[in-house]
Amino acid sequence: MILDRYLLRQFAPIFVAAIGMFTFLLSLIDLFAHLVHYLNNEVPFDEILRISLFFLPQAISFAMPISLLFASAYTLGDLYARNELTSVFSSGIPFRRFCVPLLVIGIAASIFSFFFDDIVVVPTMRTKDELTNRALHRFVVEHNSDIVIKSRGGQIIYAVDFYDHVGQILNGVSIVEQNAQGDFISLIRAPMATWNGAYWNFVSPIIYFWDDGFLRAAPLPHTSEFREHPDTFRRSAVSPDELSVWELRFLVDDLRNAGLPYAEAEASFYHRFSFAAVSLIVVILSLSMGGRFRKNIMLMSLLTSLGSAVVFYVIEMITMMMARLGYIPPVVGAWFPVAFFVAIGLLLLGGAKT
Repeated sequence: MILDRYLLRQFAPIFVAAIGMFTFLLSLIDLFAHLVHYLNNEVPFDEILRISLFFLPQAISFAMPISLLFASAYTLGDLYARNELTSVFSSGIPFRRFCVPLLVIGIAASIFSFFFDDIVVVPTMRTKDELTNRALHRFVVEHNSDIVIKSRGGQIIYAVDFYDHVGQILNGVSIVEQNAQGDFISLIRAPMATWNGAYWNFVSPIIYFWDDGFLRAAPLPHTSEFREHPDTFRRSAVSPDELSVWELRFLVDDLRNAGLPYAEAEASFYHRFSFAAVSLIVVILSLSMGGRFRKNIMLMSLLTSLGSAVVFYVIEMITMMMARLGYIPPVVGAWFPVAFFVAIGLLLLGGAKT
């Protein structure tokens, strides 16, 4: 449709300029936040530039929602100010039909944001943090200690004193085996276990078991029975922000099976999906505010759209905090603000001036 192409031609250059500007500003903010530390540690310029480049995907991810909000509100405000929408409405085209191309862009941007964050942003931010720590001589210990992991429905319980994720070595290993009723079957203890790519090799393992009413001990024969993946022992040592969405799902399962608190990890998992919908929400908010003002249309549309987005972020922050603390279900904490603002936005859009 001609009007669809016209609207997209008006929207596209503003969006490109906005996302470029906001990405640049966010990159500068991150640079200046660490600049004093870079100078104190005499970090070379090329290393600073390299670190900043790895921050660009994160900056683009942060800049996309606000750029969509700005471009949508500016485009519609400009069309209202030039009275071009009056001609559109006079032709009998409803406002909600006229805005369909922008809604499609919002949906596409949300889908893109989810995969872009999971595939690009997470690994680049992990690399950026590693480069920053190395440049500033910060030593981050990712080893795990005092680990308890359950597997096979709780019939196998691992207790590990210390896990070296670099060498994939378990130190001070105790493995309790019990039946479905929770009755003790055996206890395996070993000073060390190494991962060979398929299963754990134990060093000098001893197995304890009941025999005729006596607790007996014997050397454990070589076995390939224990195949718990090394990442299971490491996931609790890393931040959920450093994990892909599927690794985060495994983390939730690990914590749940181990009987450990998992509300925070599960809330972060659902938030990965709900946060991607922010692009669609800001587009709906900017469209629903269009045409509701008689004076200073462009400025008021921008301000009200921005104010609505701020309210959304505040509510999301509160619900996510409550979900991580266990006051509300994680799925509710992540998705309630999205569902609420989409409903409000569509309601306002349906009643917009036409």
